[in-house]
Amino acid sequence: MSISFDWDLEQLSFYRSIVTFAQQELNADLIENDRRSHFNQAGWQKCADFGILGWPISKEYGGQGLDPLTTILGLEGLGYGCKDNGLVFAINNHLWSCAVSIANFGTEAQKQQYLPALCQGTSMGGHAITEPNSGSAAFEMQTEAIPHGDYYILNGTKTFISNAPVADVYITFARTNLEVGAQQGISAFIIHKDLPGLTIEKEWEKSGLRTAPMGELVFKDCKVPVNRRLGKEGRGHNIFQSTISWERSFLFASQVGTMERIFEQCVSYAKKRKQFGQPIGSFQGVSNKIAEMKMRLELAKLILYKIGWLKKEGKQAFLESSISKVFISEGFMKTCQDAIQIHGARGYVTDYELERYFRDSIAGTIYAGTSEIHRNIISTLSGV
Repeated sequence: MSISFDWDLEQLSFYRSIVTFAQQELNADLIENDRRSHFNQAGWQKCADFGILGWPISKEYGGQGLDPLTTILGLEGLGYGCKDNGLVFAINNHLWSCAVSIANFGTEAQKQQYLPALCQGTSMGGHAITEPNSGSAAFEMQTEAIPHGDYYILNGTKTFISNAPVADVYITFARTNLEVGAQQGISAFIIHKDLPGLTIEKEWEKSGLRTAPMGELVFKDCKVPVNRRLGKEGRGHNIFQSTISWERSFLFASQVGTMERIFEQCVSYAKKRKQFGQPIGSFQGVSNKIAEMKMRLELAKLILYKIGWLKKEGKQAFLESSISKVFISEGFMKTCQDAIQIHGARGYVTDYELERYFRDSIAGTIYAGTSEIHRNIISTLSGV
């Protein structure tokens, strides 16, 4: 089977339109929003109106119905054009942790009820699995949803939940059977923000991704109707594994776009900035950093596009998504660090934004599974 590395004209036009839209509509007031930890609600709605929030969702439910490879290209363009990494992260979290989960596992009634609003941006999605004492051991959760007739009684705390303070629905995981292990005893639920007994106890302040709100959800004797369970009872483990596979596969496409923008900025700066009578790009200490940026960028695209192709062909990408997650997140962080070094003091001050990119990049090595966890996954899937 042959693999083409060429984008068709329609895809290229799609990419250019996204870059232009993002550059023109999404980059206002970034420094102030970062300082205030302010979510760009107007930008969110502009992205919804542009169709971004429905890219991977079927047209039947209000989405765009894009194939996985084209969706990856779109997310890359969004990351290239939009400098608000928090907004881009919130969009990715909404798409892969909530909307796609409902599209893949929801009943027909659930799809009809939730997906159109999620695509239109009138509803924002979140994903609640992490707990104060679980961390990377996500399935060692204490949150319980005890069956009681036609509803469940939900109690527990979910923390470090992206989009929590501004989301309308959360895909939430809880133990529904305390007598069996995680693979049979956990279920998923579609939780509304106005559910009686649900409160946001804390909104976290973060070093980076400040424009992407993060909070803590506390459930106290919440009555959750059976028809808001996502999938069959006890299938939460399978739903999460599917969700995290999609998330890891697509979440870092936007970082690749940002890496390309930073690379181009560094090349331009290295050519015009002069020290000791010559452009700093003529010094090996600078040119080598730029060469390494380019290598990371090209290799990141290769693994990312391979994942898009695999998903488009209906194949699994468990190993590839973990490789991509580690390589791109760590490569993005190193690219940001090198960019600061190339720009010197200018890279460290807030006016040039590079220090913000670096702060934002660090989170990528933590969310969706730490780099250490993914290295364990890669070694296991490699037969170790």
